[in-house]
Amino acid sequence: MLIEQNKAIVLQMYEAFDKQDIEQGKKFMSADIVGHGLDTTPRKGIDEFIQYAMSLFNAFPDGYHVFEEVIAENNKVVTCGFFNGTHQGELMGIPPTGKQVKFSVVHIDTIVDGKVTEHWGQADIFGIMQQLSV
Repeated sequence: MLIEQNKAIVLQMYEAFDKQDIEQGKKFMSADIVGHGLDTTPRKGIDEFIQYAMSLFNAFPDGYHVFEEVIAENNKVVTCGFFNGTHQGELMGIPPTGKQVKFSVVHIDTIVDGKVTEHWGQADIFGIMQQLSV
């Protein structure tokens, strides 16, 4: 049962972010969450993590996740799928192109006491650059 609860926590967190409902998203995260992403600098604390996560939605304001796999074991939940959106804001120094993109994503989230305490996220950067014609 705990595994199903952990899956639900993670999926609800992503749903909140896709709706850009930050306050709802915060309900599923530990205040001291640590996020690991596309660079080597961990994001420590909920505010820093949200700022980093929302940079994706600043670039793709209509962005959303579609998960094809949700796998859980113990206190870890892995989500694999795609992120879809229109490039309407700066992304890694690339000005908006107006192009639609769809790129693969893999996330590993750790849940402790009903909250996400650690997040690992990877995206297909090569695929993004190719679709943006960079």
